[in-house]
Amino acid sequence: MSVASEREQLKRLLVGRSIRRGEFRLASGSTSNVYVDGKLTTLHAPAMPLVGRLFLDKIWQRGWKPKAIGGLVLGADPIVSAVARESLEAGSSIDAFLVRKEAKKHGTQKFIEGMDETAGAPVVIVDDVCTTGGSTVEAIDKARNAGMTVLGAICLVDREEGAAENLARAGCAFDRVFRLTELLEAHASAELVGAQASRI
Repeated sequence: MSVASEREQLKRLLVGRSIRRGEFRLASGSTSNVYVDGKLTTLHAPAMPLVGRLFLDKIWQRGWKPKAIGGLVLGADPIVSAVARESLEAGSSIDAFLVRKEAKKHGTQKFIEGMDETAGAPVVIVDDVCTTGGSTVEAIDKARNAGMTVLGAICLVDREEGAAENLARAGCAFDRVFRLTELLEAHASAELVGAQASRI
């Protein structure tokens, strides 16, 4: 299956499973009549290999060569696992790690889980949905504090509400698999088709 067809397949899953209409408060504190519940797709078994391969494609497009891929819990968890698994199928090996919001209260009391040696490790930070990019910037800061070299950041869905600009200010290259505008266009088309079918 081509990257384009896999991307189209994942877009259909996101539109069908993750787009919600209503009144919602976002993690950024703003309100919106559209909510993207990314985990309804990233934790869906048929979507997992697609997520892994499409994130890998973005990494390769950028020319990044990470030792590991990680992000802030909970949005990044299924993505980093999918990418690590699919990296083996692609003939490479990219480990996964998770960034805690708060340091572990016992044992090593660290923020980074899944990697023992972090100093100098080239990594990519990921997230499922980016609005202003606050969670992504937090993960970048904690990764850098652990000595990692952050090559860039990728989110599954960019709501286009400041994430790119905020990550640029943080000195981090940024990419996305989908823009929210693209998903909303597909969602509107699907609703129109559904409405027409119901009148037949």
